[in-house]
Amino acid sequence: MCRVLAVTPSGYYAWRHRPLSARAATDVRLTAALRVAHAESRQTYGRLRLQQALRTRGIRIGDKRVRRLMRAAHLVARGRRRFRVTTDSAHPYPVVGNQLARRFGVRALNRVWAADITAVPTTSGWCYLAVVLDLASRRVVGWATAPTLETTLVVDALRRAIATRPVRRGLLHHSDRGSQYASAAYQQLLAAHGIRPSMSRVGDCWDNAPVESFFSGMKVEATPPDGWGSYPCACATIAAHIDFYNRNRLHSAIGYRSPVDFETNRRASL
Repeated sequence: MCRVLAVTPSGYYAWRHRPLSARAATDVRLTAALRVAHAESRQTYGRLRLQQALRTRGIRIGDKRVRRLMRAAHLVARGRRRFRVTTDSAHPYPVVGNQLARRFGVRALNRVWAADITAVPTTSGWCYLAVVLDLASRRVVGWATAPTLETTLVVDALRRAIATRPVRRGLLHHSDRGSQYASAAYQQLLAAHGIRPSMSRVGDCWDNAPVESFFSGMKVEATPPDGWGSYPCACATIAAHIDFYNRNRLHSAIGYRSPVDFETNRRASL
């Protein structure tokens, strides 16, 4: 090997026994920390979130160094996929206007909730998921799953949110114009708790961007390598992901904190 590389044996052995430089030793420690943060994120964090994850642990690291170490360690975030459209706007129910108007930067908790439905494929058909997010903390405050796309799915998610959060009269609830959200059962539940409805414009997913972003991230981060499996397996995976998302996942919209951490700090500052 020394002959091929044109180095002396003594030089080779001197190199082997020479300790790492301070910079190289730091790179080793930082790479190990990046690997841990990347694994804890289920291989979903890119450069910005990995950098923030290390900073929350008291590790300061620059942009260029993160890029270099991630590239050397082959750490990449999963790509995003497209999935089934679940909105059915062709229905006889009355709809309301867009009261939210894309004002997603909500500061107070329990002032604006956003809701939507998505679906993931299982070996026995689709698994439909309905969620309700608090836009201030981006926390999933209510959710439900079902094998069919019925109004009871969204009603169950909303009931769960109402049961676990203080509902202020005048709280704004934003959704799309799908038949489930426009239905009499759902609108009556909103009215019974003094919740004001708001609906996106026709065919404009950007009017409900925070929930669309949650679904998009979930399908990247939670999809098992071999697919969602059976319906019960998909439900269990979704439940585990929502718990991870609420408690651990760093969210850029709230200063790279988890929703639970954001809410805890917000209440402590009041």
